[in-house]
Amino acid sequence: MAMNDYNLSNSYYNTIDVPREETASLLAKVLAITSVGFFITSIGVATAPAWGTFVGFIVVLGLVFAISFARKASPGLALGMFLVLTYFMGWEIGPLIQRYIHNFGTALVFNAAVTTGCGMAVMGCIAYLFNINYRRITGIGLAALLLLIIAGIASMFFHFLSPDTYSWLTLGIFALLTVGDFARIRAGGNGASAVVLSLSIYLDAINIFMAVLQLMGGRRSRS
Repeated sequence: MAMNDYNLSNSYYNTIDVPREETASLLAKVLAITSVGFFITSIGVATAPAWGTFVGFIVVLGLVFAISFARKASPGLALGMFLVLTYFMGWEIGPLIQRYIHNFGTALVFNAAVTTGCGMAVMGCIAYLFNINYRRITGIGLAALLLLIIAGIASMFFHFLSPDTYSWLTLGIFALLTVGDFARIRAGGNGASAVVLSLSIYLDAINIFMAVLQLMGGRRSRS
């Protein structure tokens, strides 16, 4: 039993400590797929109807589960579903973004996007410069996210979380998850395909962008 535990922990360490050169190709694929996804999302935002938020949410949620089932059976299908997901993510967030543009102008959205991009680059560098235990950091991030969701639902009734507090907590949690996801790529992906890893990075970035946008919008509305 002790020998099995030793082998498990030893292989666990080796999974985390993969040379950067061996994952450069995987990182390039993930960044390329994610970049195309963001471009398609911008089209979705531009074409989103006023009632698109709920429809977009349902489609995105369904496709997240569908991709998890199709990732091994048909990587091409999984990629296609990811690209469809990014378009309907534009529907989900589009009405809110259009509202910010109407109230504050396009500069606010642009600044939020640039801030998000720079932040993602910094977090990616952190994950590649340091040998991070991505399983542990992702586990902490997911537990914190679950608690935040529960607190957010409770706050709808008891009003103990301000919008800014919720946005800051969202920003912190998804920053942690982003570092974990980049560290997972740095470790070779642990068997996950480029599409699945791209989906994780994409969802991290969307949530960070929305949190930054809401914080900037809130500050602008108070000034």
